[in-house]
Amino acid sequence: MALVTLVVVGHAWTLLPDTRLNTHLYDFLYAWHVPAFVFVTGYLSQRFHWTPQRLWALVKTVAVPYVVFEAALAIFRVKVGGEELEDLFTDPHWPMWYLSALFFWRLLTPIFRPLPGAVVVAIGLSLAAGLWAGDTFDVARIMGLLPFFVMGLKATPERLALLRQRRVKQAGVAILVALAVVSLSIDSWASTEWLYYRSTYGQMGSSDLEAIGIRTAMLTMGTLGAFSFLSLVPRVHGWFTRMGAWTLVVYLFHGFAIKGAAYAGYSDWADDHAIVSFVLTSLLAVLLALGLALTPVARRLNAAVDPVGTAERKVKATLAPDDEDEDKDGSKGEGEDGDGDDDGVGTRRASGEPVRLG
Repeated sequence: MALVTLVVVGHAWTLLPDTRLNTHLYDFLYAWHVPAFVFVTGYLSQRFHWTPQRLWALVKTVAVPYVVFEAALAIFRVKVGGEELEDLFTDPHWPMWYLSALFFWRLLTPIFRPLPGAVVVAIGLSLAAGLWAGDTFDVARIMGLLPFFVMGLKATPERLALLRQRRVKQAGVAILVALAVVSLSIDSWASTEWLYYRSTYGQMGSSDLEAIGIRTAMLTMGTLGAFSFLSLVPRVHGWFTRMGAWTLVVYLFHGFAIKGAAYAGYSDWADDHAIVSFVLTSLLAVLLALGLALTPVARRLNAAVDPVGTAERKVKATLAPDDEDEDKDGSKGEGEDGDGDDDGVGTRRASGEPVRLG
């Protein structure tokens, strides 16, 4: 839940004026929080295989929400915000890049999961992608951020347990402080655009050799920052952790609120109240994430996020009496263990529960 909350905060900060402090904090956050988000996504994708059940689950939990929310957010931006959008569906708009990337990353999982040296291969593809990758389905980000996803695929509970060591935590604090200092000077040797992993080297105005060096630096910063953050996240199971089950609901719906605030003129007010707007915007962003993740709210919104799954559950509920008769005959019912649906995308969920994507 912490990472998706940071996603909401980062997007909310785009409403703020371009002061030196705001730019510095934005660059610092984006240097590592998206890599961390993608790493966790990879870790939760380890069980994906090319089986009919899991491919169908991928379609209904990733591809269908992509189509639904790419269209819904586009309508909102055009009708309410008066924006003009092009290449709908083939060029993911704003936060929709993540679902496009997730779809293709999951398809690549059976290739990279058992592959020796997979992380090295992924880094090579990321460095090469800046030479040619374009906007179609945001393939530039798919390839650019691929190393973090593959690191997640290769992670094990034993390796992650190393992050809990005291000396690692201390190093994590030092690294995040160092990244905060480095981010002060990012604009002097690169730019914020590099943190998005979406532009070709030619578009960035750098020579190929220089660009590869900058991309390497970004990958290094992202890796160190992501692991540092994960080492410092408390390993407790409480209400905040349980809210993480609604990650995709928060991710897909928060954009309407951020865009709505922009269309309402929030940025104009923020320009005149730089310090107050930063504090208020950050606080409201956190409250927005928590509000969307409240179970009563998220359960209702999940019908739009997972329309196919919702329809399937309604059909199963209608046929429940027949299922009970089967249970009496000794059938386990749902899932291979009889304890819920295997969603086919890396996690097991109880019937009616959401898929946690990262």
